[in-house]
Amino acid sequence: MAVPGGTLNCEDFSMFQEVLKVMRTIDDRIVHALNTTVPTVSFSGKVDATQTCKQLYETMMEAHLSRDQAIKSCIAQTSEVVGQLREERAKNSENLAIIKQLRKEQTKLKLMQSELNVEEVVNDRSLKIFKERCRIHYTPPKVK
Repeated sequence: MAVPGGTLNCEDFSMFQEVLKVMRTIDDRIVHALNTTVPTVSFSGKVDATQTCKQLYETMMEAHLSRDQAIKSCIAQTSEVVGQLREERAKNSENLAIIKQLRKEQTKLKLMQSELNVEEVVNDRSLKIFKERCRIHYTPPKVK
């Protein structure tokens, strides 16, 4: 799943969160997706549950990877800005505008880093639900 709009806006944290929210749609709707695509015992002959579970798993893993890359990309970008601002502050420690901007960027960086923790929780929850429903139809390959 690609980032909506092509690139993730790392400058504005509220937009960053909004894009992540859109990107997490598959995880938010995992229960619904499983309920509508994985058949119950009485309908098991009409749908290929193995293929359905495999496709859902691959889509979910692709979404997890793209979000992880997007978050880490913004963290790297913001870290670079913080580094530059620290250098400027070292040269001119009296400039309040630089100090204020540095604090703002450091706060944004901490919030972005906390999104990695949120991402881990979201991914774990989705995988747990997926495994509960698809364990008899499809076993995902071992990761790491």
